[in-house]
Amino acid sequence: MPSSRRLLQPGPTAPERIESLEGHGQALELSLEPGLNLIEAIARPLLEAGFEGAAVRLEGGSLGPFTYLIPADSTDARYAAYYSEPFTPAGETRLEVATVTVGRRDGQPFLHCHGLWIEADGQRRGGHPIPDQTYVASPPKARAWAFSDVALRSEFDPETNFTLFHPVRLDQPVVREGPRTVAARIRPNEDVSESVEAICRRHGFTAARVRGSLGSIIDPVFEGGERVGSDSTELLVLDGAVRSDESGRLRSELDVALVDTEGRVHEGRLVPGRNPVCITFELVIEEQIS
Repeated sequence: MPSSRRLLQPGPTAPERIESLEGHGQALELSLEPGLNLIEAIARPLLEAGFEGAAVRLEGGSLGPFTYLIPADSTDARYAAYYSEPFTPAGETRLEVATVTVGRRDGQPFLHCHGLWIEADGQRRGGHPIPDQTYVASPPKARAWAFSDVALRSEFDPETNFTLFHPVRLDQPVVREGPRTVAARIRPNEDVSESVEAICRRHGFTAARVRGSLGSIIDPVFEGGERVGSDSTELLVLDGAVRSDESGRLRSELDVALVDTEGRVHEGRLVPGRNPVCITFELVIEEQIS
């Protein structure tokens, strides 16, 4: 049964509910320098390789100093959902996994990050690191899927009143080879799994992997019946695939981790049709050829 949950946004509803641009992807291993904030540490090696936009997955390593937010209910009519006050855990925080969208804001490198970690008190937590206030203490393993002919721009979005990433076409591609890769933005109240399948149909993908994607969803529902009653959750895709079933219909499998407004971590596979976007969902899909 499709989700009936919708979250009313403050601004006019944009007619295009799923933005997607196709280009070519390049897989890169990035070396992150300790002592730099996340923006500098990730953007520098990416730019040196000739790319400005990418989805990045971080594993291991540690952060410190470290500042992050978790989702919160909005007390301001200008926003449908918002963030908590900042948390600044003492000591080094051991990073478990994070996904990062890298692009530009106001012409400068910028990124959006969701992750899971273990703080110095031994507690496993997660949320939204503030990128210019979060520093690499010991480097995590960093794998990037960079875009050769598509970029990501963080710009004001009238529908949500937030500044959000969306894909744009590059005039001068870096290279014209590599697997076909789509960068996309899913807008509020669109189901995540159904949107992934729709994007694959739009671009003619019969099999694909979801790379380093993140966003927020409403009242998540997992396979097995777990429900998370929260208007806003910060989510990262741990593993994602799209395949054709015996009838030729595309089916998505999205294994995710998310944090609710109480700071609790939940993990599971999303039930298609039951997980609408809250504010935005940044998506990178790479075609798989058998």
